[in-house]
This record gives sequence, C-alpha cells and structure tokens, in this order.
Amino acid sequence: MKIKTALTIAGSDSSGGAGIQADIKTMLANGVYAMSAVTSLTAQNTLGVYSVLESTPEFLGEQLDSVFNDIFPDAVKIGMVSSSALIEVIADKLKQYNAKNIVLDPVMVATSGSSLMSDGSVAVLAEKLIPLADVITPNIPEAEVLAGIKINTPEDMVKAAEIIGKTCKGAVLVKGGHNMNDANDLLYFNGESVWFKGKRINNPNTHGTGCTLSSAIASNLAKGYNVSDSIEKAKDYISQALACNLDLGQGSGPLNHGFNILGKFSK
Repeated sequence: MKIKTALTIAGSDSSGGAGIQADIKTMLANGVYAMSAVTSLTAQNTLGVYSVLESTPEFLGEQLDSVFNDIFPDAVKIGMVSSSALIEVIADKLKQYNAKNIVLDPVMVATSGSSLMSDGSVAVLAEKLIPLADVITPNIPEAEVLAGIKINTPEDMVKAAEIIGKTCKGAVLVKGGHNMNDANDLLYFNGESVWFKGKRINNPNTHGTGCTLSSAIASNLAKGYNVSDSIEKAKDYISQALACNLDLGQGSGPLNHGFNILGKFSK
C-alpha cells in the first residue's frame, strides 16, 4: 500500500506537547506518514523551556538529505528554528530538492512565554524561508513582528496579512487566538481575505496548538486538498482536540492529538 507523507522540520519537546512530537502525532491522526528533521533538542514541559541544544547545520543538512533521497515528502512543515545558520540550511535544501506544499509556522515564543528565536534569526527567516512557503501561519505576536505593526483589531489583522503577503508566494494565515476575544483566523491569498470563524474553547491547556494546526494543514495539503479546505479541516481537528479538555502537567498542558484514533490497540 501507499500513503501520503509529510516531513516536520522542528525542535523536539521533551514533554511531548509541541514540536516534532506534536507534529508526528498530528500527522498520524490526519492520515499521513510522518518524518522528522530535528533542529534542536529542548528541555521543556508545560511550565516552560529550560534549555535548548541545537543541531549543527551540517547534521540538519544530513537529516534532510536522508529524507529527501529516500521517502520524498508530499508536504513539509517547518516549526522552531532558532538560528540563522539552520534557517539557511533549510532554505538551501528545500530549493535543492524542489520541495512542495511547504507550511511555515514562524515559532518565536513558546506558549509558556519563553523566547525561541533571536531578532537576527527572525530577519533571516523573513528573507530565506517566507518566500518559499506555500502557507505561513503566524499568530498575532508573530504577525506583529513580521509586519512591523501592532495588531489590536480585525482590521489590523487584514493589514498585517497584506504586508506579509507581499513577501511570499503563498497564503498567509494570521491566527486570531492571541490578544483577541475570538478564535477567528484570517487567510490572505491571491490578494483576497477570507475569515475562518472559530468558537473560543474554554480550555487553558493550549501547549502546542500552533504546531498542531500547521502540521494538520501540511497533512491535508499532502493529501491533495487545496489551501482553504486544508485550513478548514485543520481548524476542525484542533477544535476537537481542544474540546477533549485533556489535563496533564502543572502549566499549559497539551492537546489530545489522538482523540479520533479508536481501535483495539487504544484500549
């Protein structure tokens, strides 16, 4: 049998709620075979990020070569990349292999508030990776950095998306979960803005929501859905994962990525 495939390029979360662990769980739950290239190891849990150990650029490049030369991914999700050197390796390899369906989640700050990227790396990400992405998924604080404006209203979200959209070939999805009273996301694509309405779920355990959403979008793109349908299906998935109200850890806990995986082995 054959199955669609997706590659996550991101950091490892030792508590399993975000990063490549969340990505792999999400990709499996959304029906694709998951592969990974690790940008860094982190010592973290639901309370915060305590230490980060980066992969070397050479080793990250070898991981990517190993994947692309054997099981070519139908989609690529990029998450936490904390240094300029790693960003440049990723950009070079994506261009070398003509990667497709690239979803970029510009992770700058963890849910706990810990900074995950230097200012210099943000500039390199904007220069090297954003132009390659088919979908970019910044939350409001990330969109503020990338667009260079403050976002306080839905109109500000539209303006930020338009600014970011001028720097990329693909779609910009500004996620409204931060600093807004709703969970409405804005998709800006081909000069048009479309709102994806969402109901805010009363669940404080949101560790890894950004990783999960972007991985679900990449999974849907890998399966052949268009951008709009991929986002709509991904939002439905993450809403149901949040609605399970999984409660683990002492801080902002993880989602229940496997809520829809039922069978004799899950019992």
